[in-house]
Amino acid sequence: MDWPHDPDGEQGSEGGRQYGHAVIAKKVDEEGDFPLDRDSFVAEYGDDPIRIDHETVVPLREIFENVEESSFEDIVEMHQAVGRAMRRSGLWFYEGADQFSRTR
Repeated sequence: MDWPHDPDGEQGSEGGRQYGHAVIAKKVDEEGDFPLDRDSFVAEYGDDPIRIDHETVVPLREIFENVEESSFEDIVEMHQAVGRAMRRSGLWFYEGADQFSRTR
């Protein structure tokens, strides 16, 4: 896929390789962007590359296809919803994740 920017470049990960939630979190201002509307967020950033693992990069839109919530009150709520969506869609590769999360 032709990405709007290099997922490992300065715009995608601040010069280093970052994955999943870390890349998504950089797209929001924790103080000023919440409550956050899911559809507006995806409209703005949907084509941006999100590195899932050392081989896999997907558009942000693909991750948010499985996010059930339409808005988020804060960044914690957003991260929880994104984590559930990533697990449901098979994009969660962290070993031991089940020990630290509850799928709702």
